[in-house]
Amino acid sequence: MKRRRMEFIFLFVLMLSVYIVLFGSFSSNLKLFSIGLYVLIILITMYSLMLEYRSSHHTLLWMYVLLFIPVFGYMFYLYSGQLYLKGYLFRTKRHRNREEWKKLVNQATSPDLSFLNDHQRAFSTFASNASQTAFSTNSNTYVLKNGKETFSEIIKKLKEAKQFIHIEYYIFRSDRLGKEIIHILMEKAKEGVEVLFIFDAAGSFSLAKSDIKDMISAGVKVQPFSPLKSGFFNQKFNFRNHRKIIVIDGEIGFVGGLNVGEEYLGRNKKIGFWRDTHLEVKGEAVYTLHTVFLMDWEYVSGEQVLNERAKMMQTHKPGDGAVQIVASGPDTQQGIMSDFYYSLISCATKSIWIATPYFVPDEAIRAAMKSAAQKGVQVRLMIPEINDGFLTQYASRSYFNELLECNVEIYLYKKGFLHQKVIIVDHDMATIGTANMDKRSFHLNFEVNVFLLGTQSINELVEDYEGDILESEKVEIDTYRKRGFVVKSKEAFSRLFSDVL
Repeated sequence: MKRRRMEFIFLFVLMLSVYIVLFGSFSSNLKLFSIGLYVLIILITMYSLMLEYRSSHHTLLWMYVLLFIPVFGYMFYLYSGQLYLKGYLFRTKRHRNREEWKKLVNQATSPDLSFLNDHQRAFSTFASNASQTAFSTNSNTYVLKNGKETFSEIIKKLKEAKQFIHIEYYIFRSDRLGKEIIHILMEKAKEGVEVLFIFDAAGSFSLAKSDIKDMISAGVKVQPFSPLKSGFFNQKFNFRNHRKIIVIDGEIGFVGGLNVGEEYLGRNKKIGFWRDTHLEVKGEAVYTLHTVFLMDWEYVSGEQVLNERAKMMQTHKPGDGAVQIVASGPDTQQGIMSDFYYSLISCATKSIWIATPYFVPDEAIRAAMKSAAQKGVQVRLMIPEINDGFLTQYASRSYFNELLECNVEIYLYKKGFLHQKVIIVDHDMATIGTANMDKRSFHLNFEVNVFLLGTQSINELVEDYEGDILESEKVEIDTYRKRGFVVKSKEAFSRLFSDVL
């Protein structure tokens, strides 16, 4: 809190100094003093930036912004969200989460992973050491393709809920689909089922206040994540909860790429067909997914609910393969999802198939993809032909040349908007979740992914990916190099914003 107040004091002093020097009729001594004060504040900020131990080019970039863009450079730095990636903003939540993950690990029994092959075992070793969540061999996963299949299953299971429904979404709209689900939540709450509902305040901006009031009146507990009205003054507005989680009765969980809205059913004429993938989880892994939700609920509500929950379910029913739930965001280890993606890609021996709507990878991910392709591993990247954002579309394409030169296959999905976030490695390892392959998902957003080793659901993902290839156009390097000056300029301009896309 003290640091936050100091930053606002610094911003006020910078603005006052500029006014005195450029616009006020003040003495020369006062103007010189104001210039000195301005320089001192910028130097202090630059020194604090150096102490964050970022990469050298990021540090230098922000230094240039602070030096050459008076006042507005400091304001942009202050509110970009960069300042607190390793700071105090989510410190309490982060410490609380770590303690809960430790309890979770202590409760869990070590799974028998002897059935894994060498590269699966290599990834599982990394995953177990890098995160505080264990693999489960007592879980089952089921792939849900596109909105119709996903929401049919979700609605069916919501109606069957007996004890509780815990639901969390980045985007939840008050359209026909949203109102149908809201009605079910209200009916269940009236029946005595506990319903906890988290929505991201920015992503769900179109969720009607009247719907929120109706839910609360019916007994649904509703909480926004990072309300915009207070977020501006503590920088939380730039850290969004991108998770999509439903947990029903502690037995069934849903997670994946689909938010709640008519467009996710392909009913938005402007967007057209919507290609996405979701996952239904049963068994032990649901407990971990539920933990992610409950830690978010404690944060937004102030209630202590984790300690009231029963101990980890002790199911001895064998599952399918190995399943791990991994949460990432400012409340976890910095950049952990990027590390998981890098490790998964690096373990490949035959193939790497990636599908993502937003492709703005960091240097490590690009290096892993290029290195794998140059070693003879088949590397395929699938992104939508037309994206929903100008900057994202052209920033993604700015990486094509270096990837194509290293024999990475790139496909543009043409049937509609591709929104699934899937990576398949060697047809026996995969991840599905909410995290895109971009720096916002890696460093700013709250995300959650499911990692799969040797499950039957991977076969479904492989089959679906092969079907998506048929709906895509392969990018040929010779054709790509013939793109015009205007397109190249768009790519170069958009790439400048890679760190915040």
